[in-house]
Amino acid sequence: MELKNRKAYHEYFFEQTYTAGLVLQGTEIKSLRNGKASFNDSYCLFEKGELYVKSLHISEYAFGTYTNHEPMQERKLLLNKKELKKLEAKTREKGYSIIPLRIFINEKGLAKMDIGLGKGKKNYDKRETIKSRENDRDVKRQYGL
Repeated sequence: MELKNRKAYHEYFFEQTYTAGLVLQGTEIKSLRNGKASFNDSYCLFEKGELYVKSLHISEYAFGTYTNHEPMQERKLLLNKKELKKLEAKTREKGYSIIPLRIFINEKGLAKMDIGLGKGKKNYDKRETIKSRENDRDVKRQYGL
């Protein structure tokens, strides 16, 4: 099971990526295993030295009862102290953001999230990316690669 944030690669240039653990409650892991999550406008934010992901929508579990989780709650991300300090220092610089890139379940059955330290693209950068992607596609078509 893997969920990707394709829009993030269109909107940002990523300098570094990190893999962080997710702190989940109850039925959230079951919804993730069913692929019921959405990255729409999600981002990461520091609060009191800890990193949280906000606006990540994990749908309620269909067979959950009164113990079901809140779909839009903020969730804590687990990283080393060294990595957290490095990220916090970078985000204080102008233009840097921490964006969730993908959620996956590792071989031990734990939910992990890849996050990227990115800088926003300008409109002309986005057009260049689209143009190069189309050119690559045309070359592959022409030469049958």
